[in-house]
Amino acid sequence: MDARSALDEIASLLERELANPYKARAFRKAAAAIEPIGDDELAARIADGRLRRLEGIGATTYEVIVEAAAGRVPPYLADLREKAGVGAERTGLAAQIRGDLHSHSEWSDGTTSVQAMAAGAKAVGLEWVALTDHSPSLRVANGLSAERLASQLEIVAALDADGGLGVRLLPGIEVDILEDGSLDQTPEMLGRLDVVVASVHSKLRAPAPAMTKRMLRAIADPHTNVLGHCTGRLIRGSRGTRPQSEFDAERVFAACAEHDVAVEINSRPEREDPPDDLIEIALRAGCRFSIDSDAHAPGHYGFLGLGAARAERAGIPADRIVTTWEADRLLEWTHRKR
Repeated sequence: MDARSALDEIASLLERELANPYKARAFRKAAAAIEPIGDDELAARIADGRLRRLEGIGATTYEVIVEAAAGRVPPYLADLREKAGVGAERTGLAAQIRGDLHSHSEWSDGTTSVQAMAAGAKAVGLEWVALTDHSPSLRVANGLSAERLASQLEIVAALDADGGLGVRLLPGIEVDILEDGSLDQTPEMLGRLDVVVASVHSKLRAPAPAMTKRMLRAIADPHTNVLGHCTGRLIRGSRGTRPQSEFDAERVFAACAEHDVAVEINSRPEREDPPDDLIEIALRAGCRFSIDSDAHAPGHYGFLGLGAARAERAGIPADRIVTTWEADRLLEWTHRKR
């Protein structure tokens, strides 16, 4: 058992169960603190007590390091693994998911680096993942200006070209659908991306006719690939609850089918968006779907099984779910309208 890996895995499992984010950060901070220390030196610091005094190491993280350095699975980790069902074989639709089109890093409102997010995707068996940080109007989420997005694209390209991530990294964005239905980023920047997820984040209580018009314009934009968490609802969690937005679902999903825009099945347990009745309408309309984690931390990729279970219950064929496709097929689809 490697101590650094044990700390990272605990952080991911805490993120997956939506524990207090400070707990996960404490384990990631401890992993970073011992990262430069070799195994022999780590053992020496445990033996003489210096490890207890290392900045970033607390009582619980110290015990985890000691257990792991001795070659044992720390009880704290074992308990989390049991709760999360780690090691259970993926079956059904969950086993067919190859990628994720919706994830965030510390560039916007995610909690970790791009590299850590890629490692989280690899850990759950994904082959590819899109980095889709927020767009500039969502200031509360530190949305990316065109200039910051251009800088991120250079970093993503370099990381992907290096080949050391273990997953294919696709440059993308979760672009805000503005009140008039336009997309909150320049057409030039949107054209440089592999994936564009368009979502409503503001004026969620607008009257149905206004919300429908807003969504229809965004869906018709040739850059849009995925309609993200279409109702904006929250059904549980630390942020409280929020009712779903009202819009003409028949018209919106017919437009998604017409313009070949996938309807996202957002896997976050506090969203479960869209609700089952809207998934049924989208399925009848002939829509494609994208099962996404909306990950804001590496452990959140574990939510994908929840979305897969909902899609399976709805009877959605795997081939209509774009996140079951190989990367090359996915990219051919995302680029063909542009």
